[in-house]
Amino acid sequence: MAGKNKNTGKAKGKDEGNNKTVAQNRRARFDYFIEDTLEAGIVLTGTEVKSLRAGQASINESYADVKGNEIFLVNAYVPEYNKAHVKLQHEVRRPRKLLLHRNQLNKLIGAVQRKGTTIIPLAIFFNHRGLAKVLLGIASGKKQHDKREAVKTRDWQREKSRLLREKG
Repeated sequence: MAGKNKNTGKAKGKDEGNNKTVAQNRRARFDYFIEDTLEAGIVLTGTEVKSLRAGQASINESYADVKGNEIFLVNAYVPEYNKAHVKLQHEVRRPRKLLLHRNQLNKLIGAVQRKGTTIIPLAIFFNHRGLAKVLLGIASGKKQHDKREAVKTRDWQREKSRLLREKG
């Protein structure tokens, strides 16, 4: 049992909930109804990984696009790693291939073919093994009145918790 912790059976120094979030698309939950989420791997170059580990990325304007039988993350911004040589730098907004199992891929392609459904990246993070992952959401767009209702509900919850705290 070399390398295993006898109490938990897990490898030493690894924590199941040790996900380091690099970038979040906080606007996505406001603009879309998220029907389902799934985790996908992402193909990155060396300087992209170093830039992500430094906590620099933005997925606010990005989306996932189906090309053939593959899915690509489009318009995600990963800045150049300034400590690397100029010849090793990557293109900052290049399409990045997402790694999925065949049944997950078929599920996403089927969802996109339906009217009004899109694939939105919700977060980029490093899992407990240190691999870069993207949390994808199958989403359908909200109308303006749905967004106003969400704001009302959120404000009421905040007000209610404030009142309970004062009366407490």
